[in-house]
Amino acid sequence: MTTPDLQIAASCIETADGIIRGAVRHLAETSSVDADQVLAYDIAHGAAAIETARSMIDYGNKGELEGQLTCVFIADAIADLAAKVWGRESQWACAPDALDGCREFVATWRDPSLLASLAGSDGPRHLDDEFELVQDTFRRFAEEQIAPVAEHIHRENDDIPEDLIQGLAEMGVFGLSIPEEYGGFATGGESDYYGMVIATEELSRGSLGAGGSLITRPEILARALEAGGTEEQKQTWLPKLAMGEIMNAVAVTEPDFGSDVAGVKVTATKTDDGSGWLINGVKTWCTFAARADVLMTLVRTEADRSLGHRGLSILIVPKERGDGHGFTEEQEPHAGGTTGKLEARPIDTIGYRGMHSYEIAFENFFVPAENLIGLEDGQGRGFYYQMAGFENGRLQTAARAVGVMQAAYEAAKEYAENRVVFGTPIAEYQLTQAKLTRMAAIIQASRQFSYSVGTMMAKGEGKMEATLIKAYVCKAAEWVTREALQIHGGMGYAEEYPVSRYFVDARVLSIFEGADETLCLKVIARSLVNDAK
Repeated sequence: MTTPDLQIAASCIETADGIIRGAVRHLAETSSVDADQVLAYDIAHGAAAIETARSMIDYGNKGELEGQLTCVFIADAIADLAAKVWGRESQWACAPDALDGCREFVATWRDPSLLASLAGSDGPRHLDDEFELVQDTFRRFAEEQIAPVAEHIHRENDDIPEDLIQGLAEMGVFGLSIPEEYGGFATGGESDYYGMVIATEELSRGSLGAGGSLITRPEILARALEAGGTEEQKQTWLPKLAMGEIMNAVAVTEPDFGSDVAGVKVTATKTDDGSGWLINGVKTWCTFAARADVLMTLVRTEADRSLGHRGLSILIVPKERGDGHGFTEEQEPHAGGTTGKLEARPIDTIGYRGMHSYEIAFENFFVPAENLIGLEDGQGRGFYYQMAGFENGRLQTAARAVGVMQAAYEAAKEYAENRVVFGTPIAEYQLTQAKLTRMAAIIQASRQFSYSVGTMMAKGEGKMEATLIKAYVCKAAEWVTREALQIHGGMGYAEEYPVSRYFVDARVLSIFEGADETLCLKVIARSLVNDAK
């Protein structure tokens, strides 16, 4: 068995990082992100993969298998970067032989026989006892409560059963990131992020739509309240979120404005008596809106549209619970005798079912003045409060992706061991073995990077890394679930096996919580270029 050399691995990472930084400098000096989008996009994904690889070095030092998986992942990351650069060296501002010093390392750790020899070895997570307990607790809940109903929810596009929501509430999952003083379990350290990441992965392993994603929306609203809410608002809303007494959805996207939230058109106009706001306009892709008790709604409170994102605020919009078939809510006449209406139509999707997404039309819908996050001080600052929630949401989305990948990997490994083709279990074929090893390395690297990002965010850092992990892991999940389905052959294409659900669920990960292209161009590449300047 080949012994891992992590010094060479680290050296290759630095070589790759140098190429990326050189390309960024060249882009900053000669062009722009908007003018050279293909290069900027490739740079962003290259940077995301290399930072993921860098996070594996510590893990690789913890044992022989850990080191081997680390080297496998890093070799793949270097090879992927080489494929981006090859033939385009002038655009990347690097020499044709820039990666030649890594050639032997890549050849060694991408050797098919070596990959085949590691098949089925996915490596320990190295969690301490406290977090092993967290993992065991949520894995047990996912296996006993979520997994048995996940296929039914997916195939029937059904609602998430109330007993699942209440069960998670009793376990305290909705309060993992809410401070203890407001009824949650967060103590202000990295353990808050670790707990959230681990719980999210295990619940998503049971089901993306009916498990891990239930945490996301309360997490986003809680972070927004913590960032800008008044003390009274925190005391009012955070304990209810922590206990699952209320569930929320997030209404940000509009038919003409997705990731470009600065263009939001939905308006909130103050009533003549100052008692509240009247919301008018249409939101779309509002996930979990029917079951939710409140909608965290990004609205334009300033008539001057030239203010862009500075004219946006967040309103907490109370509503009645509905079901997955859509809902309509009419208000009694309020200030000035105006009646309000909220009407939602469901948007059917190929995966991520159970949560349900909606297009919601607001017509003079009244919301009390005290429901504006931050009150007067929060008017015009909604964009920043929303981003406070979404930054954490990107890390959680990465954890959801890891859970889906883990479920797909386990399903593929089990199927390969039992499926006999040409007289031999397909788990004994080199191609299957190499796929399984690469899947295991990707999953472990994604997991370890999520732990690292959680540590950074606990210190008030890691905003860029949260974006990088979202970009890398969500795209990686498409490959892992695709190969897991492929290992199943024809049965992978049948709904009889859950791997088909993992595949269509994984596809949404690069779309929501910030579309991949927007994150890569507007956040990652632009930040790198600005730093270079």
